[in-house]
Amino acid sequence: MSEQKTPYEQLGGEEVLRKICHRFYEVMDTTPEFKHLRDMHPQDIQSSEEKLFMFLSGWLGGPDLFVQQFGHPRLRARHMPFAIGKEERDMWVLCMVQAFDDLNVQEPLRSDLLHSLLKLAHHMRNKPESEEP
Repeated sequence: MSEQKTPYEQLGGEEVLRKICHRFYEVMDTTPEFKHLRDMHPQDIQSSEEKLFMFLSGWLGGPDLFVQQFGHPRLRARHMPFAIGKEERDMWVLCMVQAFDDLNVQEPLRSDLLHSLLKLAHHMRNKPESEEP
């Protein structure tokens, strides 16, 4: 009987997850199309990068670092101060897609994780969308 690996292990563990989080914020920080999303973060994004790493570590089945240090993530509550709509959700996901692509995350793990991350990002939405004409 073989043990099934967690997504954290399939991804490559701490080393690869740290690279993904770093690249995610690097993309956000340097891509003009994501300036609006970048402006929602502190000037020094190092703590944001570390918190994302800690959260994703536990979320992916690795060490539950965020919970150990900060308690339950309460993601929606933590993100309530920020107006998050479809545009912000999509920017966040596109930064993650670029990070996954740049670090060559392979299928089917790539699609599975991006699908789950899109659902997570969609859950963060708290801004009513304007009516379409």
